[in-house]
Amino acid sequence: MVAARVAGFDTAVYGLPKETFPILFEHPMKNMLIATTKLSHFVTGRHSPTDAVKTMWQRILQWLYRDHHIPELKWNPTVRPTYQRDEPLPKDTEKQAISRAIQWYFKSKLLPTAEQDKTVKLAMKEDGILPPPLPNEPIGDGSFGVLQCYMSGISLDGFQKRNAVRRGDNNCEAAMTFALAAKLDGDKQKVQIAGNVLDFYLFSSEARKGARADPTHGAYGLIAWGIDHPAWLKANYGDDNARQMMGILATAAITNSDRWNEAVSICMLANLRTTGVLGFRPDRIDIGPLTENGWVPYFKAETVRIAPHYQAYLWACFLWAYQHTGDELFYTRAENAIRKTMENYPDNWSWTNGMSQEIARMILPLAWLVRVKDTPEHRQWLRRIATDLIALQQSRGAIQEQLGKHGNGMYPPPASNQDYGGAEASLIQQNGDPVCDLLYTTNFAFLGLHEAAATTGESIYLEAEDKLAMFLCRIQVCSQSHPELDGTWFRAFDLQRWEHWGSDADVGWGTWCAMTGWIHSWITSVLAMRQMNTSLWDLTSDIPMAELHRKHRHTMIPNKVLQSLNIR
Repeated sequence: MVAARVAGFDTAVYGLPKETFPILFEHPMKNMLIATTKLSHFVTGRHSPTDAVKTMWQRILQWLYRDHHIPELKWNPTVRPTYQRDEPLPKDTEKQAISRAIQWYFKSKLLPTAEQDKTVKLAMKEDGILPPPLPNEPIGDGSFGVLQCYMSGISLDGFQKRNAVRRGDNNCEAAMTFALAAKLDGDKQKVQIAGNVLDFYLFSSEARKGARADPTHGAYGLIAWGIDHPAWLKANYGDDNARQMMGILATAAITNSDRWNEAVSICMLANLRTTGVLGFRPDRIDIGPLTENGWVPYFKAETVRIAPHYQAYLWACFLWAYQHTGDELFYTRAENAIRKTMENYPDNWSWTNGMSQEIARMILPLAWLVRVKDTPEHRQWLRRIATDLIALQQSRGAIQEQLGKHGNGMYPPPASNQDYGGAEASLIQQNGDPVCDLLYTTNFAFLGLHEAAATTGESIYLEAEDKLAMFLCRIQVCSQSHPELDGTWFRAFDLQRWEHWGSDADVGWGTWCAMTGWIHSWITSVLAMRQMNTSLWDLTSDIPMAELHRKHRHTMIPNKVLQSLNIR
């Protein structure tokens, strides 16, 4: 056995590189087997995949006991899925999953206290990484937000480090999840945490200060990608702002609070005025270009970016805003972009880490498009995309990853051994690798199918959603040895091995990362909405937005700009 930087899922697709390091080899005299690193403690160290570790130890033991039969090795991994593939599920499976998922926020120690806030800021000045939590480490109440995630890397003792970044999407999505859980169990502490998290990120942190608080600046109203470091603070992603707004709206609806509504109203307009005439927006617009150019060039530009990963959820927010304000500009820009995206499906779609995620992201805006204008064409668009997603669904409910057209990928699988681990990447090396992605595909497929089922009442969406819900309950992380991971979901799951495994090529958010937002929040929140017999659209239907919109619309998008484009 050798160690090397090798691309691939189950095979070294480009062969072994010239530089390799021996791990296990036989002495030339044939009487000694030499290991250059620790191969024991494989249970504690969470060595995987399990079948490969079994094979390795079977062969080591067979070498030692050459004339004896070595029985099959068996052990329970310390971190594993909650239920096996065919294990019977209890009737209250979803309720149990929600309860364990919300407890993970506390057990994960990703809610910093006032004292830990200082540690987080210091970490962000260096590499942004915190060590695994101590058993007696205190837990915050949301007053200092939520940290991003557990990193994918696993140390020799089986622990994972924490990422200290406080991102807007994670914070707003986690607030939504706390609020939904509180609605189910009546726990006022969770309501307080939800409010604290939003108050911290929207009012106390730097996320909406400086240029973003200046009505004369092009960045006015946008919400920062992250805080505590200039690299995060300067960035504005439309997709992240969209999920922030959805999280805020859901929290506001459940807690019956209107104190965050104006932030949403201004953010909605800020994203609308940086969206071009065809309904597309640059993936990311930093503070620098907005300082130099202002917002008008973006509003007038004929930008085309056919990439649902970055665009689709902002269209969903625009459709929601149209429903609540009657402003046709929200509808026309969203519908124009959706139409062009559907006209270019699938060959001209850009994909980020895979094509499955682009399809999954597209379902939500299509479902909400049917909400605002229920036409045969809009229903046909929804059915077409959902049908293609469901075609990727496996018998146990998982959505298998699939790469898109060659050359259209932003973060494709590594093209060489040297590229492995050097950029964001897919969990698979090629189509057919039996992996699902809970960070970019499955979580958003779950939300999209839920909203499509609630919108149309059609069984095709509901049945796919139900299957996916059961799959997610099965693969929820279970661990007595690592309570900081128990109850969450990792990014990758191998459908054949039935364990958390995939190509760990992604430099930032690999196979075993566990996110407070994105993965964990949307899975838990959709499970909660299923228990409440509601949808995100219906949950937020009574939020008053029209008056706030009238207050800000003509100052943020003046009539003279509209007249220059012949828009009323």
